[in-house]
Amino acid sequence: MTPIHFAFSSAFLLGLSGLAFHRTHLLSALLCLEGMMLSLFIALAPWTLQLDSSSFSASPMLLLALSACEAGPGLALLVATARTHGSDHLQSLNLLQC
Repeated sequence: MTPIHFAFSSAFLLGLSGLAFHRTHLLSALLCLEGMMLSLFIALAPWTLQLDSSSFSASPMLLLALSACEAGPGLALLVATARTHGSDHLQSLNLLQC
């Protein structure tokens, strides 16, 4: 494994471990998801340059656009839960309660 591949995979695994183990706040979970998406984008961009194929050239920009579109509803949910529950603690959220 080259050092570049190790850096990309370790950045993704760091975001994944942060999402799995530090789930106290909704904002930290959203930041871990964004870190995972950015590590995938940074890993996908040089890979498409190495392939020299025109069919994969739009995939990094598509991934970046999807991650930006995913951030909008995530922040809207963060604001909605902060207004209704008073905080963004994930333990205070109950799916059975309206």
